[in-house]
Amino acid sequence: MTKPHYAALLLVLAAPSARAGDPPAPTVTVSAKKEAVVKKIDKTVYDVSNDPRAANGSAQDVLQSTPELTVTADGRIAVKGNTQVTVLVDGKPTALLSGAGEDRAVALQTMSGADIASVEVITNPSAAQNANGGAIVNIVLKRNRKPGAHAQVQGSASDQDLWNAGASGDATRGRLSVHGNLAVRHDGTRKVRRSAVDWRNPFTGQAGQTVQSSEVFVRRVVDSAALGADYALTDTDSISVSARHSRRRSHPLFDVLGEEREGGMETIHHRISYGPNEQSDASASLTYGRQQDGAALKASLQHSTTDALVDKSYRDVFVTPARATAYSRGASRSARRLDQATVDWTPGQWGLGLDIQRKSDDIGNVQAAVDPATGAETPDRGTTNAYVVTTTSAAAYVTDRIVSGKWEALLGGRAEHTAGRRAFNPSLHVKYALRDDTDLTLGYRRSLQLPDPRDLNPFTTYVDAQNLSRGNPDLGPQRLGSWEVGVNRETPHLTGSAGAFYRTGRDTVVDARSFEHDVLVTSKRNGGEARAAGITGSLDWKPGGPLQLGADGGIYRVVLDQEAVAGYVNVRVGYGDMSLDAHAQSAGITPQGRYGPTSSVNLTWKHALSKTLSLTVNANDIFDGSRRAYRIDTPTFHQAGFDHFVARRVYVGVVKRFSQ
Repeated sequence: MTKPHYAALLLVLAAPSARAGDPPAPTVTVSAKKEAVVKKIDKTVYDVSNDPRAANGSAQDVLQSTPELTVTADGRIAVKGNTQVTVLVDGKPTALLSGAGEDRAVALQTMSGADIASVEVITNPSAAQNANGGAIVNIVLKRNRKPGAHAQVQGSASDQDLWNAGASGDATRGRLSVHGNLAVRHDGTRKVRRSAVDWRNPFTGQAGQTVQSSEVFVRRVVDSAALGADYALTDTDSISVSARHSRRRSHPLFDVLGEEREGGMETIHHRISYGPNEQSDASASLTYGRQQDGAALKASLQHSTTDALVDKSYRDVFVTPARATAYSRGASRSARRLDQATVDWTPGQWGLGLDIQRKSDDIGNVQAAVDPATGAETPDRGTTNAYVVTTTSAAAYVTDRIVSGKWEALLGGRAEHTAGRRAFNPSLHVKYALRDDTDLTLGYRRSLQLPDPRDLNPFTTYVDAQNLSRGNPDLGPQRLGSWEVGVNRETPHLTGSAGAFYRTGRDTVVDARSFEHDVLVTSKRNGGEARAAGITGSLDWKPGGPLQLGADGGIYRVVLDQEAVAGYVNVRVGYGDMSLDAHAQSAGITPQGRYGPTSSVNLTWKHALSKTLSLTVNANDIFDGSRRAYRIDTPTFHQAGFDHFVARRVYVGVVKRFSQ
């Protein structure tokens, strides 16, 4: 077998979602030209390897410019309006991205976009995939297996002393292919926040107000490295190993102005803290693949960890009434371990597999008063605690692909045992070729979404003097279902789609608030139902020449404890070396409140100085539309405020390629 044949064999066996009868996604550079967009029966694959924003940007930049996705400046991801999103890397979950909220956002903001080959958007995952109750975004990393040696270096810089630099390379000789990368990022975000809380204790009748405002520039230093190897054992068997490691650290100086009013008393103080915040992440995987006579077998083991320290030690400098400065130590440590073993066997058009996962979250919180004279600490026993949440899940699934004339169907069933609960969740995907250039599609999926491990905390944690957070170890999973129908048409110059969806949720997790000694305690509970229904559409036009136009969007009605209409729109324009992507997301609702609209407009200029050297200028969020207001209303608690994660920035970078 020749070297190109070995590369093709490795491509088929190592593709994260490869199945017999299902051509591999365009995730690897081979001799054939890749399609920019590949629509399959259960997902859409977007090739982003040449995305101008990816060269010197972050993973968040890449996802934001990907159709069907909306990504706000603070890293919140939605797929066609669905905020229940699981982010995978090479088809596998990682400890780094299995968190939620700001933890996952920071991970995406500090991950290099230059390492990403393609993004798979899966709105209704099949039974072969663990969606944890929602849509899936799969980030597929670059693996160039062309014979020879290749390398690339890139770097960019902006104001505020922010810059990044990286190098990647690969070498293929005979049966062995090796690839790796190194990167350093000095990034940062200016955060402006304000929150006003009005509360009333229904038992005592006492009422008060707490106002907090802050502005800080969080500077992070991120180091990352990755190394992998693929080896063709025989003409039908291959083995792949990979390892990744990253570390980030910051020392943000927070100065939070707090104003507290209760009765006729008023307290005004500055709460000043400076970290440090640290996190390290590591992952390793081993994969064996075999393909022969139309049958494919893939087995893999993966281990990933993330360890974090958030030091919240602070001093309170009192303005009104004047009194001595108070010193406190506060810190949260967390360690997450995620292990997964999977086997996928596809002897023909049908397939079956096993998926076993074990996730452990070890979390500790410290809150103590510090004597400034002696440094002695007096722990607060009510909010100093440590706990471990371990979740083991096992699933067996079967799928069957049926092709008959103009019809194609993918049937699936997934039997799961998770957190002591058993469930059987079916999936269905159907495609009908109405004409040579037009398809009709239908998709359905039922699944469970597990609660965030931090919400299962049996203890109380400290937020501030008027706010505490308490977990609920009795939380159960949410039960979600999703229907989707659509029509897709593709012509040489115009591609378009239109669709409708209906989603339901039961046992939705919502906030539960109470008062203890005039202190607000926020917990979680299962309750109520959620529904969403809407329409979506997309259009891409390539009239010829350097001009390319594209847009996608949707409008939908959401029912939680209240009802609202929301929507989003993404616009893409390319002309020669220039490209623009614009995004707008409307106001929306949460189970007990509302949040405001956001927008962003990004402009990129990428110019080839030579065949191997290019210059890139990225202007992000040029109209500074990332400010998001919010409001929460309950019978005893009203909060209004805004978070402004300032994303406006101009980066100038270069990319240099080498080949041998």
